[in-house]
Amino acid sequence: MSNALVIVESPAKAKTIEQYLGPGFQVESSIGHVRDLPQNADDIPARYKKEKWARLGVNVDDSFKPLYVVNKDKKAQVKKLKKMLEDADLLYLATDEDREGEAIAWHLVEVLKPKVPVKRMVFGEITKTAITRAVEKTREIDSRLVNAQEARRVLDRLYGYELSPVLWKKVKPRLSAGRVQSVATRLVVERERERMRFKSSDYWDVEAKLRLADGDQIFDSRLREIDGKRLATGRDFDDLTGKLKDEDAVVLLDEAGAKAIAESLSSATFRVASVQEKPFTRKPSAPFITSTLQQEAARKLRFTAQRAMQVAQRLYENGYITYMRTDSTNLSTQAVDAARDQISQLYGADYLPSEPRVYRGKSKNAQEAHEAIRPAGRAFRTPAEVKDALDPDAFRLYELIWKRTVASQMTDARGLNTRIRLDAPLGDGRTARFAASGTVIEFPGFMRAYIEGSDDRGQALEDQDRLLPAMKEGDAVTSEEMAAAGHTTQPPARFTEASLVKELEERGIGRPSTYATILRTIQARGYVFKKGSALVPTWTAFAVTRLLEKHMGELVDFSFTARMEDDLDEIARGEREAEPWLRDFYFGDDDDSDDDLGLKELIGSGWEDIDARSVCSLPIGKHPETGDEVVVRVGRYGPYLQVGDTDVRVTVRDDIPPDELTVEDALEMLRKAAMADEPIGNDPGTGKPIYVKTGRYGDYVQLGDPEVDDKGKLKADGKPKMASLWPDMSRDTLTVEQALMLLSFPKDIGPHPETGEPILVQDGPYGPYVKSGKENRSLENHAQMQTLTVEQAVTILAQPKRGRRAAAVMKELGEHPETELALVVKNGRFGPYVTDGVVNASVPKGRDFKTLTLQDGVDLIAAREEKLRDQGKDPRAPAAKKKATKKKVAKKKAAKKKATKRKSARKKTVTRKSA
Repeated sequence: MSNALVIVESPAKAKTIEQYLGPGFQVESSIGHVRDLPQNADDIPARYKKEKWARLGVNVDDSFKPLYVVNKDKKAQVKKLKKMLEDADLLYLATDEDREGEAIAWHLVEVLKPKVPVKRMVFGEITKTAITRAVEKTREIDSRLVNAQEARRVLDRLYGYELSPVLWKKVKPRLSAGRVQSVATRLVVERERERMRFKSSDYWDVEAKLRLADGDQIFDSRLREIDGKRLATGRDFDDLTGKLKDEDAVVLLDEAGAKAIAESLSSATFRVASVQEKPFTRKPSAPFITSTLQQEAARKLRFTAQRAMQVAQRLYENGYITYMRTDSTNLSTQAVDAARDQISQLYGADYLPSEPRVYRGKSKNAQEAHEAIRPAGRAFRTPAEVKDALDPDAFRLYELIWKRTVASQMTDARGLNTRIRLDAPLGDGRTARFAASGTVIEFPGFMRAYIEGSDDRGQALEDQDRLLPAMKEGDAVTSEEMAAAGHTTQPPARFTEASLVKELEERGIGRPSTYATILRTIQARGYVFKKGSALVPTWTAFAVTRLLEKHMGELVDFSFTARMEDDLDEIARGEREAEPWLRDFYFGDDDDSDDDLGLKELIGSGWEDIDARSVCSLPIGKHPETGDEVVVRVGRYGPYLQVGDTDVRVTVRDDIPPDELTVEDALEMLRKAAMADEPIGNDPGTGKPIYVKTGRYGDYVQLGDPEVDDKGKLKADGKPKMASLWPDMSRDTLTVEQALMLLSFPKDIGPHPETGEPILVQDGPYGPYVKSGKENRSLENHAQMQTLTVEQAVTILAQPKRGRRAAAVMKELGEHPETELALVVKNGRFGPYVTDGVVNASVPKGRDFKTLTLQDGVDLIAAREEKLRDQGKDPRAPAAKKKATKKKVAKKKAAKKKATKRKSARKKTVTRKSA
């Protein structure tokens, strides 16, 4: 009997495939890539240490040959695979059927150097039928896909390793650049710039609840025209000036005018001027590809792109769905038949079209050999059939994929759109025209199974089914309620993960399989942070984007980046050679045109002359009195505010979105910073100045300045005394007497009458407490610290310990709009934090908890939940009890054993004496 070794990428995939292969097969995982370009100097083999190109990992002067090394954490696995291969007479490489999987297979051959026949085994789903077919129908490794993946890897290494050092020297250390991540960051920055330039405007209209004179049904309507002239709406205003684009074309109502119209029409009789009915049909969306799955998982399940892909990976490896990295919307005949069977069984013949639907991907580079993401197998398992076998995340995503797949083969939805215009006379002789619209779904079709989500909440509301009473021209309508409604124009919405993925895909930037990594990278590198679900760029991202746009614009040009993706696809199809293409990219064309400079020339041509201060200075406005520029500067240790060239600076908090930092806010922050350098008074005893400052955990008072030696180092006892402000105190109104009172703690109020130990009253991480010797007890509040007597302290210390005191509630924010749990701010060991009783989220460094709103609390909780999920944790799972580690258990056992020996020894000695 033959002994075949099958190698896949992941242990979970290996475990599932092993179930479908009979005797004679061993299935093992490579645990991802087994080798890659060197990550640091330690990875470079000794024989290459002296080569100048080795640090880059690519020999650009020798056909761009990469230097591959076995990853340190994969050496043991490679050794294991080699050992297993010694007993095998056939090797199957069953890695994923894409560029990445093909490259892994090729690297395995290069590292393992098998002496037995090698077969490439591919499949789109992990089912018994698919695996059996894959064993029978193998192929060779596709060198074109390998070349395309290698070209992409080399390209990204050249881009990152050549460009990142420029950022280190001109912006700040430890930054990184990436071919796609830098462009994605630029998109987020550009959207924030639009928001910063945006000027809001106010406009008013009138909303009405109307009823047919001879009917009972009430419907909503809104004022649209006055004497045939359209009422101004948000789209009529210029984003940059906040003024109307064409004042003569529209009527702009202010609050007084809208209220006057509402009052005038409160008892008026309306007449139906026109009724328009228009039938419509809606087609179902195509089955999921990687990018649309990420977008819908974000909209409907609130998954990040990374979380969606991790869950999809588990579903694929366990045989529930087909391969989840695809940009093709095709469904196999088997999948179409399975979907149509379920439609007929679950919904009936009316929901089954006469012919199967065929979808074609929008991307010209879509790999049509792959299927769309769908449930695996010849017959789809319904969500009810898999619910007990899957964890909650996996079930929700499987249900989403099942619904989308089945709906894609169902009939169109049919309905009727109705638009009604109603007229009413105003008291001044003018005519007010109101509008009402309704949508009636006459036959739901695919909507019985699935409705696609929307990033536009307004559009989502528009798509809802709204009924209107039957009306005809001339019908009388009366007013039930009339009210003026004010509106403010809104800046462009920030990108969410879903909308950024959609933008990248539409521009042809990156590949769907890389989007989750891109989103994770730009957040991990500190270019973007989340506020709720919105992606907000940091000031560092502004500085980096400004440098690249101004001095290396082609490298972050959207069309240039998209063209590179097209070129890589041509390499994958065998239409282009990788080495000449990399040469053109790195060294440029042979002509002398500046437009054809390569990466090396582009970066090497005078980047040292870039004015770092100019790049890192980001103006937000001018001082209203002096006219000096108010700027945010990105420094080595982060962003800070400065007016002109003054010495006063203040750090900008990490959590302040750039579009929310106004000149007024900046000047207030600078004012407080200046006050921190000016003492509020002096200690009468020592003469030292008293400062009020703001630190990581809030406001505090400081007595004196740090004392340093001749070398500028802090002396052993040179740290000034500090004390935090109590929750009910404000830095703006703090007096010298209050500061001295705070600095008087810890306070010795006298000796304990029984032990003689001093009784100390002090403030701690968990609030105020009293201490004497080894005993300590919490106090009720800070005010008690001032009045506590020895007798009271003795009584409190005599009380039994109640365990760790619950953190004090410092502010109540309100009820979470989704979970309905109460959000409060508490004071914890490491400062204030927001909690709903289950999830705790720290208040960002330097942020005053007193200014937090309910929405701030919701955003902080959401960000914390997302971080926990990215770590593979369930944020809502009950906290597990801590178990003693093996080391601690061993230590306890050793101590117990040692104590037993000592006890035995003492007993033995006593016996000897008795004898």
